[in-house]
Amino acid sequence: MAGVLLDLLAKTLAVRHLDPAEPVRLLGGLLTLRLIRNPGAAFSLGERFTYVFAFLAVGVLIFIGIRLVPRLAHTGWAVALGLLCAGIAGNLIDRLFRAPGVFRGHVVDFFQLPHFAIFNVADMCITAAAVMIIVLAMVKGVGIDGHRYTRD
Repeated sequence: MAGVLLDLLAKTLAVRHLDPAEPVRLLGGLLTLRLIRNPGAAFSLGERFTYVFAFLAVGVLIFIGIRLVPRLAHTGWAVALGLLCAGIAGNLIDRLFRAPGVFRGHVVDFFQLPHFAIFNVADMCITAAAVMIIVLAMVKGVGIDGHRYTRD
């Protein structure tokens, strides 16, 4: 919930205070605040399929809630799935409630690093979740149920 609220607050502030025509350079250009509205996925891929991303997001949230949450028995996995759900929900809210319409709304992005895509807090949550899931599953060998798997 905190991730979703932080994402909504950040997007509200970005829309209210950033001018798309006048990006704000910070930290000597390491970070630029550049307001865009992204109809696609990461790196603006699939711009004509906004509704598909919205329906996939709903499906993933339902899958996590029904299939994965009941099996949770490890704090790390709970945090990872919480971050994943926060990120998915944050961008889904944009797709549902922003112009041009329901299931077609454009996601508000505003953080830009040099030579990288423009992103938002929800995207950071998704990325952090992905890193945690990789570490838990592949490096530490811990399953969602808390069971440690040995490598043969």
